[in-house]
Amino acid sequence: MNNYRLTIAYDGSRYSGWQRQGNTENTVQGRIETALTEIFGHKIEINGSGRTDAGTHALAQTASFRADTEMPTEKLMDEVNRLLPGDIAVTAFDPAPERFHARLSVTGKTYAYRLWTAVYPNVFERKFVYHLGKPLNIAEMKRSAALLCREADFIGYSSLKKSKKSTVRTVRSIEVLELGPEVRLVFNGDGFLYNMVRIMAGTLVEVGLGKRSAESVAVPFETLDRADAGETLPAHGLTLVNVEY
Repeated sequence: MNNYRLTIAYDGSRYSGWQRQGNTENTVQGRIETALTEIFGHKIEINGSGRTDAGTHALAQTASFRADTEMPTEKLMDEVNRLLPGDIAVTAFDPAPERFHARLSVTGKTYAYRLWTAVYPNVFERKFVYHLGKPLNIAEMKRSAALLCREADFIGYSSLKKSKKSTVRTVRSIEVLELGPEVRLVFNGDGFLYNMVRIMAGTLVEVGLGKRSAESVAVPFETLDRADAGETLPAHGLTLVNVEY
């Protein structure tokens, strides 16, 4: 039984998220599994590095699965892309070490949240940027971003009500980049809770708009209360950039 690693790019606009669901076939994982099942002639299930929400995109999601075949990986990649819709692509199809698992082997992830600050819309990338339409105080956002970089319980920055598993995460870095009318927030950490990046992004935007102080971003670490963090920004501005192993 061979172990394989897939790297996947997708525009998540029309999908109900990454994870396969019983009430819909319209997920990225479901579409890829359907294509692989057709190629191999029996049911194939893949493991992703983690979930992405409905409407969220990926430049390099990672998945793994096991199967028996003598077909070269180049041919397998061609076949799966032939069967996938145009908004999902397998960009790499590689043999993986025996113990590799797309979720369990993860050591870090990078996400980007893209904000459009001009009053006019970004016509050609409207599905991938959140149109804020207001200027931001970048210096204050950078100051608050530095305060978010820590190892801590991030439950206050999550939509989770409660969790049996640890909600301690390490945010290693947050970049606040000015790219003309686009402000891009780039988050790197060992892992992220449900909606955590979108809530951190929303909190930084509130700082940038002068709705809260830079220092206030530390409060949810003390109270562990979701109400003390900012709003959850829309999913379409978020992209999974990279998964580290």
